[in-house]
Amino acid sequence: MNDCSTPQYLPSRRERLPLAGLLALATAGFITILTEAMPAGLLPQMSADLGVSEALVGQLVTVYALGSLLAAIPLTIATRGWRRRPLLLIAIGGFALVNSVTALSDLYWLTLVARLLAGIFAGLLWALLAGYASRMVAPHLQGRAIAVAMLGAPLALSLGVPAGTFLGTAVGWRLSFAIMTALTVLLLVWVRWQVPDFAGQRAQQRLGLRQVLHLRGVRPTLWVTFTYVLAHNILYTYISPFLLPAGLAADIDQVLLVFGLAALMGIWIVGLLIDRLLPALLVISCALFAAAALALGLWTASTEVIYLSVAIWGLAFGGLPALLQTALAKSAGDSADAAQSMLVTVWNLGIAGGGLLGGVLLQGWGVMSFPWVVAGLAMLALIATLQTRSAQLM
Repeated sequence: MNDCSTPQYLPSRRERLPLAGLLALATAGFITILTEAMPAGLLPQMSADLGVSEALVGQLVTVYALGSLLAAIPLTIATRGWRRRPLLLIAIGGFALVNSVTALSDLYWLTLVARLLAGIFAGLLWALLAGYASRMVAPHLQGRAIAVAMLGAPLALSLGVPAGTFLGTAVGWRLSFAIMTALTVLLLVWVRWQVPDFAGQRAQQRLGLRQVLHLRGVRPTLWVTFTYVLAHNILYTYISPFLLPAGLAADIDQVLLVFGLAALMGIWIVGLLIDRLLPALLVISCALFAAAALALGLWTASTEVIYLSVAIWGLAFGGLPALLQTALAKSAGDSADAAQSMLVTVWNLGIAGGGLLGGVLLQGWGVMSFPWVVAGLAMLALIATLQTRSAQLM
């Protein structure tokens, strides 16, 4: 039985990407994000059916994020000795269960519990994906493998969520969640067929959380993650009021489509270059995001500048998950899953913090303050990335 301290990729796959297996991992991420975000696009239907306010239905998204935030680290630590594929199947299978409950439930509290459990399964799944992808290939292909495995998240945000909202409107929200269950069952078969199994870590190889946190490069990567995601979510969460001065509030779907398409382009570029230019790509991503935010601050009412800036922002953000997770996987080595669970937690803190800080800014200083705060946070991420690169920690 192999352990996690030795290369675990299959010899026949050393010089090529096992796309069938990696795309199965990407599909797991796609289903995870779609499950998280679907209630946001189906608020009126779910509110009417469950007999609660739209504000309470909105908490179905909040409690999902809370489950991921609370569960990622403890669950990952508790299961480090488990074989990887059975654990992955449990995490994916959990979505079939919770989406079935959501589709059938007439009780708000039961739906709320199902969403909390969905978030818990998501926290475990996201902690597994990057480390799993890196073990499926030779070391010189790890970045590209992680980029493919992370493809599901931006696809879900840019294409899946609008499609899910349309589907919910066309066939009803319950059938939409039932379809998600069916897709998840098919994914379980796909993973069992195409994704190899790996051993967990032996007890003597496992580092404590504090030891993992002090591995070279882990803390700087987590800091960049927090500042970047915090900045991103201030702007992304409150994009509608921000577009109001330029008269684009009614065109938010077009603006977000530009963001999504640019993000896909960013993923493609990162996938091509990540294994050779990881530190440089992180610097470029932070710099482009800061530049886009500054442009939005200087030309808030210009339609052309807004569309261009949103495209640059999407280009910068698209490949960010793969960049950060690859940097963390390389820094943490055998403790990659534990480090990734920290990234999941920090990422969710950034999401929650962006919503909170953005709300405070909106109430206190208005939307004109957004670009300057976002640019400042992006600059903090850039400075940390430059310092880390100069110290050769990434």
